[in-house]
Amino acid sequence: MKHFSILVVDDDKDFLEGIIRNLKKKFTQTDIIGASSGNDALNILRKKEVGIMLTDLRMPGMSGHELLLKGLELNPYLSVIMITGYGTIENAVDALKKGAWDFITKPVERQSLYHTVEKALEHYTLVRENRRLQSIIKALNSDQTIPWESKIMKQLTEKITAIAVTDYAVLVTGESGCGKEYIAKTIHNSSKRSNASCHTLNCPAIPEQLLESELFGHVKGAFTGAERNRDGFFLAADKGTLILDEIGDISPSIQVKLLKFLQDKEVKPVGSSTSKKTDVRIIALTNQNLEQKILDGSFRQDLYYRLNVLSVKVPPLRERKEDIPLLVKKFILKTCQEMDMPPMEINPMALSFLSRQPWPGNVRELLNYVRRLAVFSNGNTIDLALINLVEDKLDKPSISEGLTLYKEAKKEVLDIFSKNYLTNLFEHTRGNISKTSRISGLERASIQKIIKRLDIDISQFRR
Repeated sequence: MKHFSILVVDDDKDFLEGIIRNLKKKFTQTDIIGASSGNDALNILRKKEVGIMLTDLRMPGMSGHELLLKGLELNPYLSVIMITGYGTIENAVDALKKGAWDFITKPVERQSLYHTVEKALEHYTLVRENRRLQSIIKALNSDQTIPWESKIMKQLTEKITAIAVTDYAVLVTGESGCGKEYIAKTIHNSSKRSNASCHTLNCPAIPEQLLESELFGHVKGAFTGAERNRDGFFLAADKGTLILDEIGDISPSIQVKLLKFLQDKEVKPVGSSTSKKTDVRIIALTNQNLEQKILDGSFRQDLYYRLNVLSVKVPPLRERKEDIPLLVKKFILKTCQEMDMPPMEINPMALSFLSRQPWPGNVRELLNYVRRLAVFSNGNTIDLALINLVEDKLDKPSISEGLTLYKEAKKEVLDIFSKNYLTNLFEHTRGNISKTSRISGLERASIQKIIKRLDIDISQFRR
C-alpha cells in the first residue's frame, strides 16, 4: 500500500461511494478515503498525506474552487482532479489556471477515471521522490558527507571521523576515479581546519622545473619570468590543508624538498635565502603501489613513512555496488544543475542495470555516463530505452550465461527495490516497524529479516 492517500470529495453520498468503490477495484495498493464537504476534506488534508484529491466543483458551503486553493496551500504538490456536471471549457480552464491537475465531467466514465487518476498518481509519485531527493541535496553536495549504503563505506566514514580530529599527514590510496579527492576533502571539512583554505595540486600536471615554485613559491628575479614575489601552495594553505594528488609521480629532487618540509615545517621560496614557517596539513593521494616503487628505487622510503602516518584505502565501486543508486541520483542532480534543467527521474529497472555494471573507471566513469544519459534524455525519465541508445561500453551479459545471470540479476533488482521501498517507508514512519508493517502489508518478522539482510540502519530514521 502506498503511504499517501487518494481523497474523493462530493456532497452526493451515492456518487461519492460509487467513485470510491470503482477506485478501490483498480488501485488496490492505495488508501482511498472520502469526504462529503470541503471542511471535512481540509481536516483530512491537515492530518494525512493526500497525493490525489478528486473534488466536485459545485458543493454547498465551500466550493471545489475554494477547496482547490486551500488544499494547495496545505500541500503545494497535491494533484487535484475537478469533477463536475457543469463541464464547460471556461470551468476547466479556470480550474487548471488555479492549479488543478486535470478535469473530468459527470457522468464519469470508468476508464477515463482510471486513466486520469493513474496519471495523477504517477505525477505525484515522481514529485514526491523529487522532494525526497531535494531534502538530501545538502548531504549529496561534494563538500559534505554522503550517507553511504554499503558497509565498507560506512566503516570508512567512521575511520575518516577519527582521522579528521588529528593533524597528522594522511596517505589516501585507491584505483583511479574511485573518489580519493572526495575523501581527502571530507577529512578537511570534518577537521578543525575546515574554516581555513583547502588547496589541491595535481603534481604530474605541472612540469618538474615549475613544481618547486608552485609548492614553495619564489622571489622576484629567481628565474626568467619571475617578475614578482609569489607564495607557493604551502604558504597559501597556511592553517589549512594541502592535497597533493598523484604523489607517486613526483621526481626524486622534489621528493627530497617535500621530505625536508615535512620534517621542518618550513618553506624556502625559490631564490630566497630565508625560510618561512607554515602550518599545513598534507593529504597525499595516489593510485600507485608506493611500496613497490620503494623497492624499485623510484620513491623514497623515508618520505613514504612521513606521508603514511595515517592511511585510507578507498575501495573500487565494484566492491560497493550498494552505493551506486545513491551516486546515480546525486550525479543526476549535479548534471541537471550543470545543464540548467529540472531534476530528472530514473526508473527502477534502469537504476538496477547501472547498479550491476563493473565500472572499471569507478565513480568518475559513472559520473560521465550519467552526463551522457542526461544529454540524450531531452529532460525525460532515464529508462532502459535511453540506456540502449547511448550505451557503448558497458558489459552486456552473454546469453550463454543464461539462468545463473538471470537469478543473480533478479536478486539484485529485488534487493534494490526492497531497500528503496523500506527506506522511503521508514522516512514516513520514522522507523516505526509496527506502522511500517501496517502500511506495507508485510509481517514485522519479515521486515526485520529484510533490515538485517540488507544492513539497513533503522536508527537513522528515528531521530
